[in-house]
Amino acid sequence: MGYNEPTHFAAQRMQDSLISDQTAQDVAASAVDVARRAGCAAAVSVSAGNGLSIGVRSGEVETLEYHRDKSLAVTVYQGQRKGSATTTDFSPAAIAETVAAAIRIAADAEPDPCAGLIDPALLARTIPDLDLDHPWALEPDAAIALALECEAAARDAEREVSQVDEAAVSRYRGLHAYADSQGFNGVYRASRHGISCTVVGSRDGAMQRGYWYTTARHASELDAPADVGRRAAGRTVAKLGARKLKTRKAPVIFENRIATGLIGNLVSAVSGPNLYREASFLRDSIGQQIFPGFMTIDEQPHLPRGLGSAPFDAEGMATSRRLLIDRGVLQGYVLDGYSARRLKLAPTGHAGGIHNLLVSDRGLDLDGLLRQMGTGLLVTDLMGFGVNMLTGDYSRGASGFWVENGVIAYPVEEITIAGNLREMFANLVAAGSDLERRGSIQCGSLLLDDMTIAGD
Repeated sequence: MGYNEPTHFAAQRMQDSLISDQTAQDVAASAVDVARRAGCAAAVSVSAGNGLSIGVRSGEVETLEYHRDKSLAVTVYQGQRKGSATTTDFSPAAIAETVAAAIRIAADAEPDPCAGLIDPALLARTIPDLDLDHPWALEPDAAIALALECEAAARDAEREVSQVDEAAVSRYRGLHAYADSQGFNGVYRASRHGISCTVVGSRDGAMQRGYWYTTARHASELDAPADVGRRAAGRTVAKLGARKLKTRKAPVIFENRIATGLIGNLVSAVSGPNLYREASFLRDSIGQQIFPGFMTIDEQPHLPRGLGSAPFDAEGMATSRRLLIDRGVLQGYVLDGYSARRLKLAPTGHAGGIHNLLVSDRGLDLDGLLRQMGTGLLVTDLMGFGVNMLTGDYSRGASGFWVENGVIAYPVEEITIAGNLREMFANLVAAGSDLERRGSIQCGSLLLDDMTIAGD
């Protein structure tokens, strides 16, 4: 349920302090023109944004920050030599000096036969409206009231909440423009707003910390502040009384928030830099069965209001829908122009990252996955960075809940889960319908076959 009040929808009456789309495109075009006159090919990015963030603690405002940013990034190519420079000054003199700095850097760079702009045939010719831009007319007093409401709900939700570390509210609106010397000049705007809460709970001298948050392009799609506070409190108190486990092997469910990270490991393994550096366990794996046949991962860059949606990538290439995984089979890699040339493949529109990966499910929510697992571990938090992309070896500190007969029995902590990503992907048992929608990867909880759980 969204939080609604009339000011949320008065954005068209709010003075927009962002530079205009036309100004951004003019700045980018000016930089391209300076580089072209100097005999260089060029790619130019312009970004600008503004926002507000409020944090409260113990009923008092702890932080109040306004955000204003803008930048111009210029990359020039002198044959096979590349140079880049940036500035926050959009004056003609600063633009000219930034281009000159990039040219000086290029002159000293080593030639790279893979450097250059993407094929002009791949540039976006139309810029679809993806409904990404929804400024929130939220003034500081109103933001403070929302944060205080969130904090009060968290504090009052559970007897064992000892402290609310912070309740925060933020709004942000930005634009991105890209132009190159092949004639492309595009711009789009996007907003992103959020409410979050971090809570500390205590019992018998032991303490646990937990949090919850909501984020959306449009303020009306945010969870209510009180709901965020209560959810943060409930998740925190549920961790109290956590135990250690004896070392064993058991099935593991990655809660949806954590499961997105597992799919993120897949993305890293099939991304250009890891592939051309021969630092991926999935090199030369196109057409291979990576997951079970029920698994499909569909990329949809043009989802309206999608948090990963974009009409073009950071090189101006048109984004388009495609299957990354089809019935368990890897269909392709995630490539920008440079990595594609290194690998002698076509770029896939991923300069700057992925765009809304949707992971298929088998119709079970988290409770259904727990019943299917029977006895095992539900992971709700991970620590550390123990993932080796070259071998696929996976080892992370974890906490969560031990499950018996399909029901959560008690919280657990100070354990490590270990396996190998290739085997973990291949031995996936089920994907849940409880989709995590707060990012570029939309994935439900994932049930995996036996993993090693290291404890006492």
